[in-house]
Amino acid sequence: MHILIVEDNPLNRAVAVRLLEYLGHQADIAANGVEALAKVIASSYDVVLMDLDMPVMDGLTAAREIRERLPDAGQLPIVALTAHVLDEDRQVCLDAGMNGFLQKPFRVEELTRVLDEVAAAIG
Repeated sequence: MHILIVEDNPLNRAVAVRLLEYLGHQADIAANGVEALAKVIASSYDVVLMDLDMPVMDGLTAAREIRERLPDAGQLPIVALTAHVLDEDRQVCLDAGMNGFLQKPFRVEELTRVLDEVAAAIG
């Protein structure tokens, strides 16, 4: 799959890219929501892995902007990457237009499970 990682922390970005490449996926990166929106407009992705807490534009705002500006991207899965683990946090992500939730730090098994779910949903 072609995956966009939206993460402001350079170490977290590097780890995510290496994991995805190890799993056989192609990964692009964006450091904030503004960069993510530009990349989603300019390229085609199978899934976006979106951090929530970032400078410039946070992940919730970015997800809302993607859904609002790109109605055709409504089918683009957006998965929250966050350390926030409460049920209320998950609901906030879903309300912003995200499709899933991956708690940081995540393990390879959890990432694989989420990507398998996305792959099944997109056919």
